[in-house]
Amino acid sequence: MASQIVTGLDIGSTNTAVVIADVGGSSLGDMTVKILGVGQARTSGVRREVVTDIEATTDSVRKAVKEAELMSGVTVDRLYTGIAGEHVHGRASTGVVAIGGAEITARDVDRVHEVARAVVVPADREVLHAIPQEYLVDAQGGIRHPVRMAGTRLEAEVYMLTMSATAAQNIRKSVDRAGYQIAELVFEPIASSLAVLSDDDKEVGVAVVELGGGTTDLAIFHDRKIRHLASLPWGGSTVTNDIVKGLSLPYSEAARAKERWGAAREGMVDPRETFEVPGVAGAPARQVARELLAHIIEQRMDEIFGLVAEQIEKSGFADRLGSGVVLTGGGASLDGIASLAESSFRGAVRVGVPGEGLSGLVDAVRRPKFATAVGLALYGARREVSHGNTGGSAGGTSINGVIKWMREWLTDFF
Repeated sequence: MASQIVTGLDIGSTNTAVVIADVGGSSLGDMTVKILGVGQARTSGVRREVVTDIEATTDSVRKAVKEAELMSGVTVDRLYTGIAGEHVHGRASTGVVAIGGAEITARDVDRVHEVARAVVVPADREVLHAIPQEYLVDAQGGIRHPVRMAGTRLEAEVYMLTMSATAAQNIRKSVDRAGYQIAELVFEPIASSLAVLSDDDKEVGVAVVELGGGTTDLAIFHDRKIRHLASLPWGGSTVTNDIVKGLSLPYSEAARAKERWGAAREGMVDPRETFEVPGVAGAPARQVARELLAHIIEQRMDEIFGLVAEQIEKSGFADRLGSGVVLTGGGASLDGIASLAESSFRGAVRVGVPGEGLSGLVDAVRRPKFATAVGLALYGARREVSHGNTGGSAGGTSINGVIKWMREWLTDFF
């Protein structure tokens, strides 16, 4: 397979990130991914991962992609684009078919996927993903590759993700108005997991906590299956709003203070250390104790982690997370964030940083806030290598194409 270009687009509530990569190889086993360019821009048209201003979102997408194109020296037109938020819902679905021949064929697998997907989807929702989790042949479970096996009955467990049709359409419009096509919409925690998790993590159990600007998203994996998904309506913007109120700062200055001077634990800051903030309405600049800033951040982040811990307990997998909790997203860059999280979760906590197995401008993406954009590029790389570039429509491939591709690699991945 000739080298191909793939692009990941992460439209967050506070920041839009783009990663352009060069993909080589003819199979997933020999696939190579080289980072060529990275771009980012402030987002002002998205709230809690949902587009609220198409013009502003369009401008953010255009700026971020142009920056990445300038760095990479290539021009792109198709973007693997992330989607997340409270409107994305997940549920398990099963399908059963009879096997007429001597062995199970790829067509039989397609048929059982179609049956599993045959659920009623309201008119205001769309299917985002239908991810094969496990197959059963004549009631024998734990099968990942049923093709060519002997049997008379094939059952598939599929994890269905649906999304708001309006939210999806507004993302498509924003990208289209920026002059690009959406190759496929991808659930962001799935993309992030590609960038920061290993196969062993997903096997023994892991919780990915994505600390975004507008939401905090949770995805739990165990035995290579998605076990639980949740989205909480609090994120980095919530923390920034607390700083606005606590320090009497404009929002932009509060965000700057958090990024430059913020820490997740009050105890790790020298109580004598201060930083300067500009005065408001002509007032002189003033000094603020960094310890006070850290106190505000710690209180809110501790509350958010407590809510995430409740979701993990609710999932029933709190004691089966052998790889613990992995933090990603912009909020995971705060000093001391993993230490603070450990007080809320049972197992070990680490910050997930993309870069493993990549080449090229790896240092440019080796930060938690690029986990989703890198993961989207990796998702696109797997898509191109395993299934070939079909051109697709703006918004994804056909249902049969998605089923075929999901069968080819997502069963291995999960």
